[in-house]
Amino acid sequence: MSSVRRADRPRRRWTLRRKLVVAVVLLLTVVSLAIGLIGEVFIRTTMVAQVDSQLQQAGNRVRPQGSGSGDHGPRPEQTWCANNQSQAPPPSQGPGALAVNGQAAFVLDQNVCPQNLLPNQLTALLAVRSDGRPTTVAVPGLGDYRVISTNNGSAIVGLPLTQINDTLDSINIALLVIAAIGLVVAGTAGAVIISTALRPLDRVAATATRVVDLPLDRGEVALSVRVPDADTDPRTEVGKVGAALNRMLGHVATALNVRQESETRVRQFVADASHELRTPLASIRGYAELARRYDGRVPPDVSHAMRRIQSESTRMTSLVEELLLLARLDAGRPLAREPVDLSRLVVDAVSDAHVTSRDHRWQLAIPAEPVFVLGDSQALHQVLLNLLGNARAHTPPGTTVVTGIHNGRPAEVVLQVFDDGPGIPPQLQPEVFERFARGDGSRSRASGGTGLGLSIVAAIVDAHGGEVALESRPGRTVFTVRLTAGAQ
Repeated sequence: MSSVRRADRPRRRWTLRRKLVVAVVLLLTVVSLAIGLIGEVFIRTTMVAQVDSQLQQAGNRVRPQGSGSGDHGPRPEQTWCANNQSQAPPPSQGPGALAVNGQAAFVLDQNVCPQNLLPNQLTALLAVRSDGRPTTVAVPGLGDYRVISTNNGSAIVGLPLTQINDTLDSINIALLVIAAIGLVVAGTAGAVIISTALRPLDRVAATATRVVDLPLDRGEVALSVRVPDADTDPRTEVGKVGAALNRMLGHVATALNVRQESETRVRQFVADASHELRTPLASIRGYAELARRYDGRVPPDVSHAMRRIQSESTRMTSLVEELLLLARLDAGRPLAREPVDLSRLVVDAVSDAHVTSRDHRWQLAIPAEPVFVLGDSQALHQVLLNLLGNARAHTPPGTTVVTGIHNGRPAEVVLQVFDDGPGIPPQLQPEVFERFARGDGSRSRASGGTGLGLSIVAAIVDAHGGEVALESRPGRTVFTVRLTAGAQ
């Protein structure tokens, strides 16, 4: 289970700054290791060469006893060490040197006194190839030695590598400490340098963030945000990005201006057309009503046609009024901001709905005390009429519609209209507040609605600085409106 959770958890991506710092530190680590390794090899080779030179000189002085080299028995120098019982010649090297000379096989101790070699130690030395070339041998109990063997192994000289190994160990420790300190210093300095180098990129990102926060989807937009000139130098990588972003913002500003001009013309046309249509529509409705009042005998077909003319003119008048209201809201005309008794508006709207549609069950869920909000009384009444009319038009007879008010977040009032009808299909819910949005067969169009009711609700609520939301499933549809609370 835990492994599945870790797999589902998104991986945390590294920032460019962190990647660069880590890359610099890793590169310095590799370079430091390479330099340390090469230095150790060079130092070891140099020191071993010095030992080999000393070894060659010592090997030239060592001859087997009785070999005709002039060594005929003990010499006066045999008294150099009171503990010497090996009849070995006096040493020409320091502590740790070893030699095999005929029957004598010894190693010098710390007091430069010869000590007989053990059998396993002698066996390791005698196994060295007798070619007069220095060879590294691991002598049991003594450590690594540089050894030279001549005369078929009867003359062997060895010098210890302990001092070289100790020196290299000290150098390695010192290099590791120096490298660690250097990496810390380099990492810190690199982080500061990289942060300084990336500050122009941060400023470019900040400019893009300010553009993202602008309301570009509606209304007139003055897109004056630009990357500073200091960060648009085309000779640098960040400057190229900044210059490209400025060019893009210029194109976006031009497109937004064109869009705004087009929308302004469309809104003006809709407002003018709606205003001009009100007079002829009123005339049509008046003449239709006058014709229906004619006492003379009228053929049934003509009477039906006049009824249809009056009905459709009424419907078209409602559409024109709604379009005119939307045009006014789109133009940004301010609404009144005064305390409104929302409880009274709800009671009146539900009462009207009860008279209009008696085949629905209309219920109230409001506090006993009046609830006030800041807004325009007429516009908020339109919101209630549209929400209740939507519930009446798109739910079957017998549906219960509950209108409630309660407190939300601090200084906020929540208005909800609930019904237990068939609900809104999920695929239609994202666009339910769009203009001319209509439901499918699950929400009937028998009422002949214009598809503007909920878009008017959204526009009025937005003009009040509030929010409107929808939650719907079969048997439960809730429209929630959040408004600013007002003092009585």
